[in-house]
Amino acid sequence: MFQHVEKCPREPRVPTSGDYRKSPSSNQGKHGKALGMNSYRGTGLSCNFHDNYLSLFLSLLAVNLMAIVILSRGRCGLSGCITKYLVSMAVTDLLVIITAVLLNRIPAIYFPGSFLSITPVCSLTIALIYASRDTSVWLTVAFTFDRFVAICFQRLKTKYCTERTAVVVITTICVLGSLKSVPWYFIHEPMLFINDVPWYCRVKEFRYTSPLWRAFDWLDRVLTPLVPFLLILMLNVLTVRFILAASKARKRLRAQNNREKQSDPEIENRRKSIILLFAISGNFIILWIPNVVQFCLKYLTINYQITNISDPRYILQESANMLQLLNSCTNTFIYAVTQSSFRKELKDALKYPLIVLGKIIK
Repeated sequence: MFQHVEKCPREPRVPTSGDYRKSPSSNQGKHGKALGMNSYRGTGLSCNFHDNYLSLFLSLLAVNLMAIVILSRGRCGLSGCITKYLVSMAVTDLLVIITAVLLNRIPAIYFPGSFLSITPVCSLTIALIYASRDTSVWLTVAFTFDRFVAICFQRLKTKYCTERTAVVVITTICVLGSLKSVPWYFIHEPMLFINDVPWYCRVKEFRYTSPLWRAFDWLDRVLTPLVPFLLILMLNVLTVRFILAASKARKRLRAQNNREKQSDPEIENRRKSIILLFAISGNFIILWIPNVVQFCLKYLTINYQITNISDPRYILQESANMLQLLNSCTNTFIYAVTQSSFRKELKDALKYPLIVLGKIIK
């Protein structure tokens, strides 16, 4: 998802003044990886990808801020529990955009050699990217599970699907996601020193030689995205299975009571909730498929090395990164398509500046 790079993979640009020296471990070993292609999970950028990130950032920032404001007002006809999950998802998506694009991709492309490339800042940015990414993904899982309980377990629904439970779950996920990402701060070392200031981030050699770090890296990749992907897929399958069975039973019951042609409020409420659930979780599954494919390919072809920016694996990798970032803004469009109340609030928000401008002109 991230990396400090230049406009094309090459040596990083450094300030032209000051005493320059490479870090003690600048002569890389067998596993050591520096800035450029293959340095860590989200690898270098093809020149074809550069211009996309600034426009992508501006779009993602606008739609997520709009979603946060509208949902926080609580006028979308959604329960307090659902609103809490949707707002938290919008906030973490916004954090993903800020850390992965604003603090990482854009400076690497347009402002190489800025203070964001100093090693402690670079390491902190990477840790924050992992934290926001993991939190965003697992909040989607939590929301899917909440809707699964609400639809399939009516008795448990009254106890679990509450605002209080939602706050506890959201807080727990945020804390655990942040703690899990702390080790990423310590896995990088400077590439070089200028006036005793460490610059850029390179993965330390022991990440590839230490059994503990190899286990942590494997666990990280399994927890995001493989386990969430499978959980969301499984919960949706179980939900569909329950809905089909419940709908048939309800239709038979209404047929016996000669009420087939009358509207069923329960079915209507359930339908809206189902549409929102499937749209959000289905969107997640579709946009994360390339990332899961990339994950599987990486461990099926361990010795494969990306050679240039035309390599099919490199293109898949960058496409997966772009789609992963795109997942951070599509939820707003899903709300607009599936929720009439959200559409109304969105229209009012867009009209408001024009109304104010009209009053000023008058």
